[in-house]
Amino acid sequence: MAQDRVVVVNGARTPFCRARGVYQRMPASALGGAVLREAIARSDVDPAVIEEVYFGIVSAPAEGTNVAREALFDSGLPPTIPATTINRYCASSAEAASGIMTKILSGQIDAGIAGGVESISTIRALFSQEATDFFQDLMRAKSAPQKFKMLSRFKPGHLAPHAPGIKEPTTGLTMGQSADLMARQFKVTREEQDRYAVESHRKAHQAWERGFYKSHVVPVGTPDGKVVDRDTDVRADSSVEKLATLRPVFYKDGTITAANASPLTDGASAVLLMRESKARELKLQPLGVIRASAVAAVDLQKEPLLIGPAFAIPRALKMAGVSWENLDLIEMHEAFAAQVLSTIRAIESKDWAREKLGLDKAIGQIDPSRFNVNGGSIPIGHPFGATGGRMILQTLHELRARKKSLGLISICAAGGMGQVLIVEAI
Repeated sequence: MAQDRVVVVNGARTPFCRARGVYQRMPASALGGAVLREAIARSDVDPAVIEEVYFGIVSAPAEGTNVAREALFDSGLPPTIPATTINRYCASSAEAASGIMTKILSGQIDAGIAGGVESISTIRALFSQEATDFFQDLMRAKSAPQKFKMLSRFKPGHLAPHAPGIKEPTTGLTMGQSADLMARQFKVTREEQDRYAVESHRKAHQAWERGFYKSHVVPVGTPDGKVVDRDTDVRADSSVEKLATLRPVFYKDGTITAANASPLTDGASAVLLMRESKARELKLQPLGVIRASAVAAVDLQKEPLLIGPAFAIPRALKMAGVSWENLDLIEMHEAFAAQVLSTIRAIESKDWAREKLGLDKAIGQIDPSRFNVNGGSIPIGHPFGATGGRMILQTLHELRARKKSLGLISICAAGGMGQVLIVEAI
């Protein structure tokens, strides 16, 4: 008897918008609630069918770190649905989907929602440990003399915040610094990166113009009465000449600029997953199937931070029982043009495959006509916790539009990790 597969019934994402812009007053829970509601509405199912919610986020709000639960409350879905928050950095919502898939395959549930959210705009500034200790001791002081004694120890430096950052605790480098070093290792030039970024903007703009993104992007109303219905960072007028004028961001002699990297972004995504037999019982028409999910991690002292997907791809293909040549689409997360082009170098290199993977041939060759065909994270944006959900929806909708079958989704993540999904349109 064939295995009861896990299907993606439907889903939605918000427009992805530059941080501290139109979503500045919207907490992560509000963005997450919007896509949870829409995932149910577009699937046309009774919310009572949902048995679990997994949601990814990287920078969880201090006042509600289980953002999955807070988003559920905001969505208006039944509060009796359990909810769990996951952090696998940029692959968080891909791992949320993998987690719900595993629960379905193991027989624990029949249906669940996976997704993720990020609100860079609402991340709080941090204070030093010394300042934290001071304010905690001040709060514990009982009498007025005790409080005055504590206040006498106050230093103006206690009020100096530590700006939120995205440095790797292990290496002490930012993601951008690591990507810049990766470009040097794989000999990726500044011009190549700029050309790649411009092309990604062009493809994303054309996809919006022909209505592709309306298939799964839901308009969002903001507290100030605006309706956001489109990604805010896609640039139709981007050009290599314009990008060439920008200075490097991370190193004076570096190649990464603000334009060939993904911007800091707010947004959310969600997909409804279900046992295939349950979907048939409910007479639903799913978008597709998740065939496999594989994860790899590398030693940061030996390998580039963002090369993890190249190690995970062969595992995912083997798990799905398909070959590279069977793939109709490849969707690769664009943290940086440098990271994308370096990963392509690794995928296409026989020497790299032999040395790193023990294979006798390269993983495969990239066909540009099947690669990130509707643009990627550089123009669309990258809300860390939501990108995986975006890529699942984007891949399945494009496969269906092309009347094709198999897609590979590749996501690099901080900490030297990479996650790869194989999806199939049905």
